[in-house]
Parts: sequence; structure tokens; C-alpha cells
Amino acid sequence: VQLQASGGGSVQSGGSLRLSCAASGFTSHYTAIGWFRQAPGKERKEVSCISKSRDDRIYYSESVKGRFTISRDSAKNTVYLQMNNLKPEDTGVYYCATDLEGAYTPAISTTECDAAFNYWGKGTLVTVSS
Repeated sequence: VQLQASGGGSVQSGGSLRLSCAASGFTSHYTAIGWFRQAPGKERKEVSCISKSRDDRIYYSESVKGRFTISRDSAKNTVYLQMNNLKPEDTGVYYCATDLEGAYTPAISTTECDAAFNYWGKGTLVTVSS
């Protein structure tokens, strides 16, 4: 089981990036996938989550609502995070994770992202300059 996050880079404020989370060793559309951000010197926090394909539930943190879009391409076994109108406070290392064979049924909605994320990919760095 592997998750590979990619697509990070350096952009100016207002710019866009698209992150990819490519899954291997399992079929990601049967699991929840989450994107998390760890800013310098801060704890890792969830940014956006998507439930397994059949449920089609999506969560965004307040700080990214209206700017970020999470989506899934089941044919490519990949989940994307389109990030528009980037701000300096979006800077950090972005990780994706899944709850494959998680300890409990995930609760993902517009207001929460609660899943037993137990497999994590290596992060991809996003730097937004003002």
C-alpha cells in the first residue's frame, strides 16, 4: 500500500497548484482520502477529505472553502486537490492519507472529517509568497 503526493511548488499569492495523491496497492475509491497540511512549526491539520466513491461526501476546512477543490479519478486511482487563489498562509507540507481497513467507519461531511487515517504518503511542499 502506497500513497504518493506530488504537485507542490512555489507560487505567488493568488496563484494555483494541483496536488495529486496517487494510490497503489489498493483501490482508493473504496476508501476515504484526506489531504492535510503541516505549516512550519505547527501541527498537521486536515484541509479536505473525500469519502469513498459511493458516498460522495466532501469536507473542506474553513480556511480553504471556495478556493480548494478535491476530486477523484478512479480510473487513475488518484485523488486531486486543486488549489486556487493561494495565500501565504497555505504554505506548508501537504500530505494525503487513507483509512484502508480503518478502525471505524469514517464520518465525512461538510462539517467534519473523521476517519481512521492509517496510511500516509510522503508530503509535497507548497510555498506561497506574498
